[in-house]
Amino acid sequence: MPDFLKNSLFFLMLFLAASSFAQEGKELDITSDISQIDEVKYPGALVMYKNTNQVYIQHEGIEMWCDLAFHYKNENFVRAIGNVRMKQGDTISMRSNYGEYNGNTQFAWASGGVNLKTPTATLDTDTLYFDRIKQQAYYRTGGTLRDTASIINSKIGRYFLDQDKYSFIQDVVVTNPEYVIESDQLDFYSESGVAYLYGPSTITSETSTVYCERGYYDTRNDNGYFVKNSRIDYDNRTVYGDSLYFDRPTNFASATNNIKVLDTANNSVIKGHYAEVYKDKDSVFITKKAVAITVQDNDSIYIHGDRLVVTGIPEKRIVRGYYNVRLFKSDLSGKSDSIHINQQTGLTQMIGKPILWSGLSQMTGDSIHLKSDTKTEQLDSLKVFENAFMAQQDTIPLFDQKDKTGFNQVKGDVLYGTFLDNALHQIDIVKNAESINYMRGEDGALQGIDKSKSASITAILEENELVEVTKWKQVDGEVYPLSKFPIESREFPGLNWRGDERLLSKEDIFKGEAPFTLTKIEGIPLPEIDEDFFDNSISDEELDIPDASKLNPSDFKNREEDAPSLGVPINDKATIQKETDSTTIQKPNLKEVPKPKVKDSTTTDNES
Repeated sequence: MPDFLKNSLFFLMLFLAASSFAQEGKELDITSDISQIDEVKYPGALVMYKNTNQVYIQHEGIEMWCDLAFHYKNENFVRAIGNVRMKQGDTISMRSNYGEYNGNTQFAWASGGVNLKTPTATLDTDTLYFDRIKQQAYYRTGGTLRDTASIINSKIGRYFLDQDKYSFIQDVVVTNPEYVIESDQLDFYSESGVAYLYGPSTITSETSTVYCERGYYDTRNDNGYFVKNSRIDYDNRTVYGDSLYFDRPTNFASATNNIKVLDTANNSVIKGHYAEVYKDKDSVFITKKAVAITVQDNDSIYIHGDRLVVTGIPEKRIVRGYYNVRLFKSDLSGKSDSIHINQQTGLTQMIGKPILWSGLSQMTGDSIHLKSDTKTEQLDSLKVFENAFMAQQDTIPLFDQKDKTGFNQVKGDVLYGTFLDNALHQIDIVKNAESINYMRGEDGALQGIDKSKSASITAILEENELVEVTKWKQVDGEVYPLSKFPIESREFPGLNWRGDERLLSKEDIFKGEAPFTLTKIEGIPLPEIDEDFFDNSISDEELDIPDASKLNPSDFKNREEDAPSLGVPINDKATIQKETDSTTIQKPNLKEVPKPKVKDSTTTDNES
């Protein structure tokens, strides 16, 4: 025989021997107290019974026990009945009423009272598929997972042993003594107790409800991070934001980018781009383009400051604004260093270089107080304390000052104002009152300039224009023609006309501020979807289903209605990259909570 044939024959025999050894290594190893063959009743099966000990089955690192087994040696397949137990190392153990195991495919199926235990959780279901090659288990007839903190129910579930991860789909409910989570789709990591929520999801407790369409929740430490249409509902507040962090034990929440805090008790809203909410203290802190909006008599008052703080129960709300405060209402606007609003008394205090515009009138003083009627929510009165000064630019230019206009002025120690139909109507200057008034006829012609001193002055405004001035206990006064009234005497000391700063719209509360750049959000991307549990590319004929199995080809098909509604195929590199570009793919660091982004209606185009 030629040498090359000898060598070929030798290697062929070696290969066949190795293949035979490998095949023998995959055969099921079964022992029992009693065994018998009944080809009539159970053709091709060795029937094995429990007497003292249960039937014991071993295969490739898995162990099984049962009361009755049917071993189909030619198909390397076993059916197990009664008190079925299955164990794979120290990772999982399973009990059921019935089980099947295919030694060729290492595929197990259990039904009837299935209980799967891992080191961190327990799963109960009616029917469970277990693929030992993939190291994954799957159910689609409803299941319940119990871990140290919660109970999770869902219609469909898939367990990834290598990650200790469960993917739950459809009617997912997490029940905890403190809250209930409901979600369309949820990934749960059993070892850490962390859950990722996808699709419309709520977390409901006695004191709050969280809603999001993508989120992260630590079920053991009871805190979470939420993005995409997220909000937190309290008793009388709702917090919205691109990114929300919530810690239930401390009742603390923080939000980033396009924040809205709705106060249903006081018909108001606060907006900004960073907020902290302390429920137990009934307080809200908000900054970064912070603005508080309160509806009064179908009109809204806007208050903006570097930061706003709201404290107190609904009946005793206090709003404080600090640094560069601006106030706007359709017929009233102002500025001050800080502001203090008591919603119980209706008192608003503008503190630190305050200035107030009502129509064409400008008022200044050491401090300004506005008073609202708490029942009608209409402005009732105002007070300007110390160095009160009201000025109104005359509407017609003066021919002797190159088209400049004069100023009607009233000054004194204190100014009192009253409102009619929410508009400033009457002003009273008391103590050391002085006035300069440009007197004009009905045709607008200047008749003279009245300059006087008196104990007090009453001024009447109509449609925000000064129409009448009455002096009480006048001690000095004279009407001058324009030509006889020196230019240097036409303005009282202390007049600082700031009409160019007047706020003409709600957008002007941000006037002069640098464009705002939203914080970049490190968000939660869509889940990466692994390949299907079953391989649909395999035809029915190619499926290795023993004749004795209770399963049929339809049981090995992925059903469209059972697939995740949200997710990116793990091999879809383009979509994964797109998600990566928009949000950082990582578990959020709850100490430095990441924050997402949506457009806010209060920001202008260059602020978005």
